[in-house]
Amino acid sequence: MASLIKTVFFLVLVTAACSCGNKDPKQQQAPPPVSVNIDTVQQAPATYYEEFPGTANALTQVDIHAQVCGYITGIYFQDGQHVTKGQKLYSIDQQQYAGDYNQAVANLNVAKANLVKSQKNADRYLELDKNDAIAKQTVDNALADLEAQKMMVEAARANVSAVETNVRYSTIYAPFSGIIGISLVKIGSAVAPGATVLNTISSETRLAVDFAVDEKEIPRFVKLQQQGTKITDSIFTITLPDGSIYNQPGKISFLDRAVDPQTGTIRTRLEFSNPQNILKPGMTCNVRVKSLDQNAILIPSKAITEQMGEYFVFIVANNNKENQTKIIIGMRINDKTIVKDGLSTGQKIITDGVQKVRDGAIVKPSSDSAQNKNAQPAH
Repeated sequence: MASLIKTVFFLVLVTAACSCGNKDPKQQQAPPPVSVNIDTVQQAPATYYEEFPGTANALTQVDIHAQVCGYITGIYFQDGQHVTKGQKLYSIDQQQYAGDYNQAVANLNVAKANLVKSQKNADRYLELDKNDAIAKQTVDNALADLEAQKMMVEAARANVSAVETNVRYSTIYAPFSGIIGISLVKIGSAVAPGATVLNTISSETRLAVDFAVDEKEIPRFVKLQQQGTKITDSIFTITLPDGSIYNQPGKISFLDRAVDPQTGTIRTRLEFSNPQNILKPGMTCNVRVKSLDQNAILIPSKAITEQMGEYFVFIVANNNKENQTKIIIGMRINDKTIVKDGLSTGQKIITDGVQKVRDGAIVKPSSDSAQNKNAQPAH
């Protein structure tokens, strides 16, 4: 019985050994290399525009308010026209203020007359006092009355000035030259100080464009601001809402005093000439900042894959084994993209066939586009 068990155990071992030795050879072979096109990473000069969303604002803008109560009696401009500094814009009913002014002037004249009378009495009593011909109390009363009359004159003069101010405020003039908007009141409208905006005037010959810059870019923009008019090229331009490029270059006016802690950005203001009145306050646009990188790393955009907001390329090593590498990208220029970090010159990356490979696979490079370009004669 024991010999029978040994025989069966021996047969099982032999069978297992045979089955292991007879596996399909195709199952042991690695997948064939994937044919791909590669590109050698190189540095090259790159000129490009960085874009930032911006908003046009008037350099000077004022809301016109009434400073006295009353009814609008006159409007002396056309909506949207150019007005000059000191031009008459609105009038408010000034009958009440004119009457108050006349009354105040009359009160001032009465006070002046009383002052003259008190002055004469005081002078007369002082002469009598020299000869001890009048009681001291009478002299003191005359002098006190004189001082009181002087104060009455000053009070009356101040009242005239206050009423005159109301008369003056009943006519509203343009505080500076610019474009006036659509009137928000009509003739006969009741207005009150600070409660009603009558209109808005804004400057027109030069306008500002404000946009936000990341705090990391502050040294660069400070340098551009310091260069000022020394910049001969159009570093700053804007794209209008219709997609056209505005034909006037801009310059940095200032960077705001502080970084916004909520966004980590700082407001930057550009100034643009506006001779044709194309720019309007409140207009949205894109600020274009021209940049020149003499040693930019440019790679074909099709070589880049995106995964959950991160960007990768496949680098091919000398043994034709590829590995996926994370990169930080910059601006896209036509069919190429600037790589800010993650690649070095001389490395080989896959440009075509990235969808067929996986991390760590063996590939078969079929062409190097960078070398082919170098082999072509210059045009």
